[in-house]
Order: sequence, then structure tokens, then C-alpha cells
Amino acid sequence: MIGMHIEYHKHWSTSLWKDMEMKVYGHAGKPILVFPSSGGTFYEYEDFKMVEACQSFINAGSVQFFTVESVDEQTWLHTNKNAEQRAYRHREYENYILAELVPYIRSRSPFHQLMTTGCSLGAFHALNFLCKYPGIFDATIALSGVYDLRFSMGNFMDDNIYYNSPVHYLANLTDPWFLDQLRSSTMIICSGQGAWEEETLQDTYNLMKIFKAKNIPAWFDIWGHDVAHDWSWWRIQMPYFLDKLGYHHF
Repeated sequence: MIGMHIEYHKHWSTSLWKDMEMKVYGHAGKPILVFPSSGGTFYEYEDFKMVEACQSFINAGSVQFFTVESVDEQTWLHTNKNAEQRAYRHREYENYILAELVPYIRSRSPFHQLMTTGCSLGAFHALNFLCKYPGIFDATIALSGVYDLRFSMGNFMDDNIYYNSPVHYLANLTDPWFLDQLRSSTMIICSGQGAWEEETLQDTYNLMKIFKAKNIPAWFDIWGHDVAHDWSWWRIQMPYFLDKLGYHHF
């Protein structure tokens, strides 16, 4: 990744009571908060060559990636904890993102609103944070995501689960402010139809119906039957969508 500005940061999170690590790729441009895939790390976006796939946009100063850690193994993926404990830990993670990470990114960027992105469970976080906090986030590129928390929580449902399950809370959303904010956001929600995409494809179709009913414009892009739930395809999709959004690249 010749010529790319890269930073590593580690800091103590008062929300999570643990050290959190992140990397920054790029010197300028739209800040993009990158959530890792299921059980992934803050450096997987580099390891799986997603940063390299988007380097022409990064080096051009069009976008800047902030790749963060998750605590998924303590929340939605932690099957040995009860639902209330898992949801509570996610609230702490949410506070970390909103109260600690977002102010830091804003302190070093002229952009007030951020884009989110992620693959697999990272796409769930990307869409969920935008839909819950559209005043903070104004765009997302969600690749191969699941958007119904029943994939993790079964049929148990309380307010904490409900308000983190986009196919549930969006279906019943009536607040005019939220709807107006979402209608002015840029949302790309993509799924393939190939191997291991069955659940993500169904959730994507379910969201499509909800968005249409709520008159929320979004780009739902369904790729072919050869398109699998895999980094090799996400490396193609991410720069493709950045280009379609009009970001300049070398």
C-alpha cells in the first residue's frame, strides 16, 4: 500500500472498561467507520486486502477508513450469556462508538457525519448504527449482512433486542424526524445469491419490502448466483460502490 497514510491507535475505553484498538487508513476525505465481520478484528480489513482494494480512493484523499474492534464475542455471538447480559454489553459498545470514537473522528475531520460499512455481521452494525443514529451517520455500504437478531437470539424479544433488530424496529417506525433523516441518507445494501448467502439474502429482501413501505430510498443490489459470502467478492463490491457514489480515485 505504497504512499498510504496509516496509523495505529490503542486507548482505554471508559464505556467498555478495556483497551480498544483501531487503525486509520488515509489522510483526508469522507470518514468511513468500518465494523469487522463476525468475531473479526480491527486489522482484518487490511489482512483480507479490503484496504488494498480501495487504496486508489484512499490515496486520492476521497475517503478515510477507521477500522474498529467489536465486542461481538461478548454480545450477539456469546451464546453462554443470557439475552439481557448480551444486550447490555452491546449498549456499552454503542456508547463507546457514540461517546468516544465518533468525537475522536470528528476532531480530526471536517465532515460532521460519517459513513459506515461492514461485511457480514459488520454490515449489521453498519446499517443498525445509521438507522438508529441518522444525525451522526448519513451513509452506509452494507455487504452481505443479517438484519434480524433472531439469527442470534432465537425468539426471545425485549426492548433491547427489538431496538437492535432493524427488520423489527424499522417496520414499525413512524417518527417523522427519523423517517426524514433516513430518506435523506445514502444506503447501499448488497447481497449475493451464492454460497452461504441464504440468510443475508432473505434479510435483504425483507428490508427491501420495509423500505418500500416506508418510502425510504435505498439501493438494494442483489448480485448473481455465483456471488458467495466471501472476502473475494467483498473486495470487488466495496470499490465498485465507492465509485458509483462518485468518490474520486486515481
